Amino acid sequence: MKRNGSHSCVTRKSRFGSRERDWLKGDPQRGCVCLYGGIVDMQPSASGAQSSSTPHNDLQLVLCTTSTTVLELCAQRDGKALYVQLHGDLVRRLGPSERPLQMVYEYLTAMGYTDPVRIQQEAANSDLSCLIRFYSERSVNADQQERTLLKGVFIVRKGKTQLHKWAERQVILCGTCLIVASVKDSLTGKMHIMPLVGGKVEEVKRRQHCLMFSSAGSQAQTYFVNFDTLADCQRWYRQASKIVSQTVSLVDLSCYSLETVPEYLFYSQDITHLNLRHNFMTLEGPGSLINLPRFSQLKCLNLSHNRLGVFPECVCDVLSLNELNLSCNNLHTIPSQIGNLLSLQTLFLDGNHLDFLPEELGSLSQLNSLGLSFNNFSKIPAVLERLSGVDKLAMAGNRVETLHLCTLSRINHLKNIDLRLNGLRYVKSDSLEAVSQVTQMDLRDNHLTSLDLSSVSNLEILHCQRNQLGMLTLSGFTLRMLNASSNRLTTISIYPVPNLLTHLDLSQNLLEYLPDWVCDCRKIEMVDVARNLLSELPSRLLSSLSLRKLLVGNNHLLRVPDLLDHIPLESLDLQHNKISSLPESLFCKALNLKYLNLSANALENIPSCSQSEESLSTLQELYLTGNNLNENCGFVLVGHQNLRVLHIGYNQLLSFPPSKLSKLEFLEELNLSGNKLKTIPSTVSSCKKLHTLIAHSNDINVFPEILSLPEIKLVDLSCNQLTEIQLPESLPPTLQELDLTGNNSLTLEPKALNLFSHIATLKIDLKSTTTGEFPSTSTPWNHGFSETRGQRNKLCVSVLAVDQLGDSAEACYGVFDGDRNEEVPRLLQCTMGDVLCEEMQHSSIDSVYMSNTFLTSHRKLGVAGQKLGASALLSYIHHEPSDLGGYFSLTVANVGTCQAVLCRNGQPVTLSKVYSLENCNEEMERVKLSKAIITEDNKVSGVTCCSRLLGCSYLSPWVLPKPYVHTVPLCSQDEFLILGNRALFERVSYQEAVLTVKAVRDPHASAKKLCTLAQSYGCKDNIGALVVSLHISEDNCTCEPPLTITDPHGGPHTNSPSLAIPPGTSEPATLSSSSGGVSELNSEMSPSEVGSEAGSTASDEHTSITAPRSERRCSIHPATVLCGIMVPGLTNQHPGIFQRQPSSAAFSSNQSDNNLDSDDEAQVQGVISNGSKLEVEVDIHCCAFQLHSCAPDSNKNPHFGKESDKLCNQNNVVQSATNGCLLAVCGREIIDLKKSPSTSCLFGKKLSNGSVVAPEDSHNIIEVAVEAPKKKSGYFTAPAQQDPEDQLIVPPCLEQEVREQLRGQTTVVSCLSTASMTSALSSSVWPSVFTQPLVSAPGPSPMIQQEVYDTAL
Repeated sequence: MKRNGSHSCVTRKSRFGSRERDWLKGDPQRGCVCLYGGIVDMQPSASGAQSSSTPHNDLQLVLCTTSTTVLELCAQRDGKALYVQLHGDLVRRLGPSERPLQMVYEYLTAMGYTDPVRIQQEAANSDLSCLIRFYSERSVNADQQERTLLKGVFIVRKGKTQLHKWAERQVILCGTCLIVASVKDSLTGKMHIMPLVGGKVEEVKRRQHCLMFSSAGSQAQTYFVNFDTLADCQRWYRQASKIVSQTVSLVDLSCYSLETVPEYLFYSQDITHLNLRHNFMTLEGPGSLINLPRFSQLKCLNLSHNRLGVFPECVCDVLSLNELNLSCNNLHTIPSQIGNLLSLQTLFLDGNHLDFLPEELGSLSQLNSLGLSFNNFSKIPAVLERLSGVDKLAMAGNRVETLHLCTLSRINHLKNIDLRLNGLRYVKSDSLEAVSQVTQMDLRDNHLTSLDLSSVSNLEILHCQRNQLGMLTLSGFTLRMLNASSNRLTTISIYPVPNLLTHLDLSQNLLEYLPDWVCDCRKIEMVDVARNLLSELPSRLLSSLSLRKLLVGNNHLLRVPDLLDHIPLESLDLQHNKISSLPESLFCKALNLKYLNLSANALENIPSCSQSEESLSTLQELYLTGNNLNENCGFVLVGHQNLRVLHIGYNQLLSFPPSKLSKLEFLEELNLSGNKLKTIPSTVSSCKKLHTLIAHSNDINVFPEILSLPEIKLVDLSCNQLTEIQLPESLPPTLQELDLTGNNSLTLEPKALNLFSHIATLKIDLKSTTTGEFPSTSTPWNHGFSETRGQRNKLCVSVLAVDQLGDSAEACYGVFDGDRNEEVPRLLQCTMGDVLCEEMQHSSIDSVYMSNTFLTSHRKLGVAGQKLGASALLSYIHHEPSDLGGYFSLTVANVGTCQAVLCRNGQPVTLSKVYSLENCNEEMERVKLSKAIITEDNKVSGVTCCSRLLGCSYLSPWVLPKPYVHTVPLCSQDEFLILGNRALFERVSYQEAVLTVKAVRDPHASAKKLCTLAQSYGCKDNIGALVVSLHISEDNCTCEPPLTITDPHGGPHTNSPSLAIPPGTSEPATLSSSSGGVSELNSEMSPSEVGSEAGSTASDEHTSITAPRSERRCSIHPATVLCGIMVPGLTNQHPGIFQRQPSSAAFSSNQSDNNLDSDDEAQVQGVISNGSKLEVEVDIHCCAFQLHSCAPDSNKNPHFGKESDKLCNQNNVVQSATNGCLLAVCGREIIDLKKSPSTSCLFGKKLSNGSVVAPEDSHNIIEVAVEAPKKKSGYFTAPAQQDPEDQLIVPPCLEQEVREQLRGQTTVVSCLSTASMTSALSSSVWPSVFTQPLVSAPGPSPMIQQEVYDTAL
């Protein structure tokens, strides 16, 4: 191992031996760097550690410390340089003093990791290369430039001489360059880039389908490319001819990872625009920025995002510059030489660390645009007074806390003031002098409590939303637009009346009445006063002849004033008020009305649309959800014949007039959910343009005639009373989603499944395809969820729901919102549950394993997470590790805008944190300090409003994956949990969501209702809602009362959970995205697979004894214990139940003994099957045991015959190695054994098959089975996961009683007589067993050191 002073580094080919691993474990500051793309000849290390001498072209693992520099690594490898690539983006050359491993550690720390050992482990993970990767030589990925015109693998020769040979190479025509790879089919190695502008392309006549590409300049390069076909040759010739004929006036070299300007450009004297944005330009050396003055005609230069650190003074010598962009370069000062650029008109210095401007800047008389946003200015620079051409003060994101209006009056050329995101607290007017030149002011997202701008006499546009304003005073002479939403305003004073005002937004304030001046505005077009405290609307407002849009939702209105004359109103939103009736003249006077939302009111009827038979209504969208309307409204709605969208859900409709529905010919979307409809009229087939029908939560028992509609896309008939479906011969090709869940009496035949197989999304209950019952779970909670596309073409919301996580009473639920991408939510849905199980084995602290779950999931997104991201919320119901028999706890972690609300005592309790820039001041400050550019719509770099996401790694460090984690203990007052995405809770308040679920109670139906309400309230985006119903008793007991069944011999007896699991009974819910009773099928599955997924309809030819469902027991009230093994209901055990199949029995065919395919047969709990063997892992607390096979004996078990073979095969027998006692362990108890403290050591060391065994030998553990195969799940192969630990604790005061009960057991075990069992129980071994408590005091189990580096890369 080569040592450089205190630093150490050694290179290995793929994996490390024990010597290297021991060295790594010695210090967390030691680690491994994955080096890609280099060819290194390994030499034996000085310490004698073995290393390979074979060069490896793809990946090398380099051991080093956090203090090892690039210079030392290159010296050890005989390399020239190292390069780093972040998030699959640009590749940067590392400086000789930079420390690669320290860079990785700092990157992981910024992500959210805190434990040094875990950081060391993550740094060695090869998956991290999607986030940060090191190269031994520069790697160019031309596909990332998004300028590829043509590409392919052709025969290539370099140069005009015959010295070079022809070889197959990847060739790319990208932008204005020809790129030739150094190796075939590879873009990761060295790339030869040849500019074509000014060069030439010619056909080679002496060779068929061959072109010669040449560059311009004294050092011209030439490539010959031989194409396969004439068509390829002609296509490349046409494209290349266009490039070479271009004049070099505008050159775009942004995002090329350049360090120098290509030499050929300096020979082009006519370049006027040069874009070098997002590179790594150097200040010294050949081709560096010091050569820029050679461009004598250069007018526009963009050097933003180049990590310069200092202002390039050489730029000040390019006297022809008109525009200069130096944004985001970590600049701290501006040199005085800036005054040389007398022709400069535009200067962008945003995103730096400037707090002062030199006086020489004032000499730039032609400067008219100056960008100073997101710097460190605490006041307006005085030099601006001399820059008479600058009319806009762009200083957003600085540190100006006080604005003196007298300063603006001195700078009399400023018209537009942008001071948003400054922490502004005061706007002071020190004199009576008017500020007459300012016309626009943007003061959004500050800390203003009052604002008096009456001295700004010519103000036209004011943005002051998201402050803390209680008072606002303005001048109305020229005011045209006022946006003051999200404040605490109770009144607004504007004098004189703003007759030029067109847009007024006062939403989310505390207004109890509208000011009089609002009604006097002559040109007002839009008024938004939603979410205030208004109790009435002025009649003059509705009578305005200019008003087009009025938003008055979420107020306290009782009535709408009568309309006296025709008005031009086009959009009216009155949702969430207390309106019981509408003016009779509403539709007669508002003939231009196209949008009307009256949801969540108390309407019992709606007025007629016309006083005559002929209707002039132009209404297109009508929302009436959540009122008290009955079927009579249908006779009125028919007058609106131009309706395209009609939402009339959750009213009192018993029917809909068939003759009236047929007249709505232009109807496209119809929502009739939550009524009492038994049928949907057959006349719905007349609505030829209908593409969405939502009618869930009714009493519909006949499938409507909608499958013949030519444009139907979505049909939701869930939660109804459907029994059968009359299917046409073929379905419309436009049908994309059909939801039939919640129809308990519906049975789908195989023919129907085959017909539905082409539908992209088919949602049905498992019961819909089989006569069996739903899989029963023994958890004190159940769930329901709903996902709605809205008006988007794709669903970007996914839900994770696991009612029983593993073998214990735990659950996991999650919601993932990708905003505009569906890839990341699907990946998280498939993998995050597995990651949670894995992380719980590394730590028992909820905040640690939940946080690491998010960080690991972020890493596992891989390439998809580089440019795409998603908000994520994960909730985990569990026992506290220190008290497994105690109360349940709920741990919630989230990033982004997904939220969780717990209903406790009927009131909402928020468990999550909204990580958006508008809602979280701490995150806004953090993003500002990292010098991100926040656009006017409060989005980071114009991409996302969230400051924390999973994915979008290219926005690091502004957007991080570290979650907010919160844990609350559950109690009997906790009724349910609601999880939802941003679109849901933007429209539905926490209180309304809680009241909605309480009124419905059924989780599935309530989730459906939440989505329907959000849509009716105006949401157009994807909506996801998940409702978890909780049934937590006062002591957290989850036991079920014993089920009684009638014994054929007379008298009821208690059901025993130790009976065999009947064939067809599924295992506890695994990590799946669907609920236990719901199956979501896609069109990629074959009809046979669809039938298998929904539930097999094949009958079992062999009869078997079907055991009743097991009695559910909780950890507080465990079953009777025998030698530390739970044996519920031991005194009522049926004779012969302990017979079992041998632990390793070979199958002779692919089918099991019930004639079902072995893959489809329900797996026995506690038994691992790999297709050829059954494997059982058993542990007994008291003494060592040996597995013993025992064939079933029909003579000893007269009550069981051939029908009980499967029952017997599912039981296990363990024989004591010390006293010969036979003890029985049924399949169910093997699951419990895994949770005991002694069996927890089975999970100490990973074997090759993914199982785990303790490294040391234990006298009370016997490994029974051979290694089980690995199990793959979702998109990734999850490592073996340790079962959650659970301990059975016997208090010292009860030990004597337990001993007596165990001595009194007389149950006969199979293969043993009653006498032998009694003798065994009374032997001298038993008293010594209980001299100590069965299990030590509760506490976290010792953590097992994980082998970090022993992984194949």
